[in-house]
Amino acid sequence: MTKAYIFPGQGAQFSGMGKDLYESNENAKVLFEKANEILGFRISDIMFSGSDEELKQTKVTQPAIFLHSVILAKTTPNFQPDMVAGHSLGEFSALVANGTLAFEDGLKLVYQRALAMQEACEINPSGMAAILGLEDQKVEEICNSIDSQIVVAANYNCPGQLVISGSNEGITIACERMKEAGAKRALPLPVGGAFHSPLMEPAREKLEKAIQETTFSSPICPVYQNVSTTAVSDVEEIKKNLIAQLTAPVKWTQSVQNMVKDGATLFIECGPGKVLQGLVKKIHKEAEATSI
Repeated sequence: MTKAYIFPGQGAQFSGMGKDLYESNENAKVLFEKANEILGFRISDIMFSGSDEELKQTKVTQPAIFLHSVILAKTTPNFQPDMVAGHSLGEFSALVANGTLAFEDGLKLVYQRALAMQEACEINPSGMAAILGLEDQKVEEICNSIDSQIVVAANYNCPGQLVISGSNEGITIACERMKEAGAKRALPLPVGGAFHSPLMEPAREKLEKAIQETTFSSPICPVYQNVSTTAVSDVEEIKKNLIAQLTAPVKWTQSVQNMVKDGATLFIECGPGKVLQGLVKKIHKEAEATSI
């Protein structure tokens, strides 16, 4: 059986995440405490008993989901992935799981990414919207037709579910046009800004510097990255794709299709929630998907 471990992104957080792990596993407890030390605040307290509002802050959400995912992987017996992938932020979790990044370095990068993205959101008030029931091509066409504003296809989650990203005005215009074109829903999302769009350029520049200063090692198995969608094991290519990811779309549909094509028989979601296994089933109906 070829195991593909997949790691969730922003939006999967919930109050109480990781608490059982902390209380039942000594190694997990050590890693959570190490994370509190690295970040300079007790993120574990916010994860275990914080309000939804506290958990929703990008600077908390991203490291929280990363920690839950990675510590789960590190404390799972016989954790031996044949391939890994992560949705947006989840790509950093995947890179720790396959040995490309050390736990500490992965956490520092994720925190720097979160702060840089939050800053970029403050510079350009912007947002995202989920478009349901339209062909990808039609969504792209409508985004391209809005010349006056930045609005792009950002997350290819599964057939018939695409998230767009852009300026607030661009999102409003696009949602109206999507509905006119027959979309079942065009729903603005409760996120801080236009992730995976050109509006994240200031964050991309900051993250690039941090990535170049971080040690990357040869992975134990390939990662299917959001930008390339294909199996990548070359360290320099992994870095390049990771930097590009902030302003480029998350091609999750295509990544899962390529993993299936390359022999994945079991998809195992590692982290909070069960969103990704649901998407896998929509992308490839015959796929077997579960979670740790």
